[in-house]
Formats: sequence, structure tokens, C-alpha cells
Amino acid sequence: MRHIFIINPKAGKKDQTARIYAMADRMRERHGLECACMLTDRPGGAADMARKLAETGQPLRLYACGGDGTVHEVANGIAGFSNAAMTCVPAGTGNDFLKNFGPDMEKFRDAENLWDGETISLDLIDCNGRYCVTIACNGIDARVADSVHQFSSSPLLNGRGSYLASVAVNFLFRPIGHRWTVWLDGEKVEDDFALVSMCNGRYYGGGSTPVPEARMDDGVLHTVLIKNVSKLTFARLFNPYSAGEHARLPQELIRVSTAREVRIQAEEDIVSCLDGECFRGRQVVMRLADKRLSFFGPRGCDPNATAQ
Repeated sequence: MRHIFIINPKAGKKDQTARIYAMADRMRERHGLECACMLTDRPGGAADMARKLAETGQPLRLYACGGDGTVHEVANGIAGFSNAAMTCVPAGTGNDFLKNFGPDMEKFRDAENLWDGETISLDLIDCNGRYCVTIACNGIDARVADSVHQFSSSPLLNGRGSYLASVAVNFLFRPIGHRWTVWLDGEKVEDDFALVSMCNGRYYGGGSTPVPEARMDDGVLHTVLIKNVSKLTFARLFNPYSAGEHARLPQELIRVSTAREVRIQAEEDIVSCLDGECFRGRQVVMRLADKRLSFFGPRGCDPNATAQ
């Protein structure tokens, strides 16, 4: 079994490369493991590395050392490969994926707690042929994520602060909603939407929890649809939406669906965001990829530890 640390040296506010190299050295010395470290040097680099390693057919345990974007890339590289499993050593700003594990999140910081953990199978979201681990969002929340990076470099803002700054900018200077046609399995809905977001996990945007009941291994995806609203209404509804109180919001404005496939079509580009990684297109197709990812973590850890 090979243990490979895929490190994003640009993740977070401080380069943790030296710490992770030392971690790999300790594992090699203490347990006689075959360990190696690889550094990404470009967007998409972690996915390419992970895929090439998985394609060798060798038994692999990969450690995504970075933030949610690094987790996203490594997952896309190994999804569907039976010989490869992954975990995460958090080095990013938000680390929303690991919030799903509740108190065990802190254990992921040291690979000593990870290397011999049991493997579990997680669902993924297939979005236009690319996999998403936690939440695939489209609309105002994706536009917020798309612009949040310009604030994350500020020493005055943490992950949540960067997200809230981006919310303010998008709220003040840009329209909330757009005209879309949405299919929920076979049901067609045409309306002005603020967002359509499919949830496998529970956290995004530095800790927002739109669907706190979402579970990462139950074969069910929850899609939140919010119709276009005024900026005043958006400001009033944002906090309860972010806190996962969708059941308390006006039912004429919000809907939660468990459709296995959701399709969005528009006459102008839709901004979509998968685990913090953004792209644009005029059609988005999101569907369940059941038990597609092999993941390991601390013994006894639960990806649904915080599910309600």
C-alpha cells in the first residue's frame, strides 16, 4: 500500500508543506509505510496526479492536503477506482467538507489518526460530468463563491468573513435572480430563480448549512430551489437559509426536492460552483453518483456526525 500526500502549497493563509513532509517522514519511520509527497503547481493539478496514480492499479491511500478545492480535485481523480481511497489533511481557509465529521474534524489534521482508518463509501454529485463532494450550487450562492477568493487573501478576514464580504458585494451591486427552466426528474418548472443548489453534504460558504438533514452516504440528494426575491427580502431570508431553517421560510419562495436528476437551462450563462470550484455554462445537469468515492478517516468517524 502506497501513502501519497498531494499538497497544495497555496491553500490557506500559510504554506504547510514543511509540516506535511515532516508528517509523512514520521509515518514512514514509525510504521514502515511507503510514503511520498507530491506538490500541485496549477489548478487541476491534484486531479491529474490522483488519476494517474489510480490508473497504475496499485493499492493507494491518498491524502488531499489543502482546502475544499484540493479535496474536490483528488476526489475527481480517483472516483470509481476500486484500488484508491482518499482522506483530507486540512490546510485551507474554510474546510467545509470536514465540518460534516463534527468533533472528529480536528483529528484529520494529523495523518497519524488517518493512515489505518476504515474505508467508507460516499455518494457524489455528477455535475456536467464533473464530480462534487458536498454542494453543487447555481445562482447567487455560486456567484458569491466565484468572487469570494478576492477577499480571502485579506489578513482581516477568515473563511466566514470572506464569504460574508462577497455576499455583501453581490447583494449590493448585482441582480439576485435570473430566468431559468428547471427539470426535477420529469417535472418542468420555469421561473425566475435566485439559486438552485444540490446538497450531498451540509456545509458551504465557510459554514452555511442549507440542508442540515443531508447525508453523504444515503443515496439521496437534496436540492434547494429559491425563487427570485427583492434585495430586501434576500437580506431578511439569508440568515435563516444559511442556518438550515428552510422549513421556516415562505413556502411560495423555497422548495426542497429529492429528485435524482436536476437540469437547469438558461439563455445566458449560469454560474455554478462545485466544492468552491466555479465554472459557467447555459445548461447544468446534476445527478446522483451513488457510493462513488472511497474515503478513510479516523477510526469511528462519521460523515453524518452533524446531520439533523
